[in-house]
Amino acid sequence: MSAPPPLHLRLGDLQLRILQVLWARTEASVAQVHGDLLPTRPLAYTTVATMLRKMEDRRLVQHREQGRAFLYSALVQASDVGSSLGHRMVEQVFEGSLTDAVSHLLRTRDVRREELDALEKLIREAKRRTR
Repeated sequence: MSAPPPLHLRLGDLQLRILQVLWARTEASVAQVHGDLLPTRPLAYTTVATMLRKMEDRRLVQHREQGRAFLYSALVQASDVGSSLGHRMVEQVFEGSLTDAVSHLLRTRDVRREELDALEKLIREAKRRTR
């Protein structure tokens, strides 16, 4: 049984991209991860292999052997990473102000009507929970 993933995840861009490949594939060899990353980021095969080993040391991924290949899978879920990144962004960039973070996103992004409706619903639900 694997150890649980860390609570607060600090991920670099490459680590996040590798996790995205693993979430999409469920399980992948170094060659498959490398191939999926190549169209957007030219990297050496050894760079990907080294990063996967480092990510395994941090309990972000795990591997199993299949013949001579290692097949990697993510130990953290996309929701864990999103939660950690979102929390860190609000704390570090907006000094803990959720209002400032949401205000910034609403001012600087194109927001569809459906997204605004979903945000209003989330706010109503949050208000009910705090009564």
